Amino acid sequence: QLQLVESGGGLVQPGGSLRLACAVSGSILDYYDIGWFRQAPGKEREGVSCISNDDGNTKYADSVKGRFTISRDIAKNTVYLQMNSLRPEDTAIYYCTATKWPRYVWPDALGMEIWGKGTLVTVSS
Repeated sequence: QLQLVESGGGLVQPGGSLRLACAVSGSILDYYDIGWFRQAPGKEREGVSCISNDDGNTKYADSVKGRFTISRDIAKNTVYLQMNSLRPEDTAIYYCTATKWPRYVWPDALGMEIWGKGTLVTVSS
């Protein structure tokens, strides 16, 4: 059964850093795109970042550009989200997602077929 398992969430002060990890069962190359979405209480789900396994191309939400970096370790079947200069508004549950659809257009959440259970990130002093 295909699974995505997130880790690395926690409590961090504003300006701090966290690195989220998404462990993929099987090979990450089985998917066309792997991404991170987040949802804060009372807010809509938001696409944060995505990486294409075709060419390694990356995409970011405007709200995180320059602060977050998505990367992958193919040998470890793991995708990472390095989050720097964290702000209270980054507080949310972060979900790892994946799709095998070759025509997926980010940040369409409905196009992501597989979702992890999420990891909570809290940015607070």
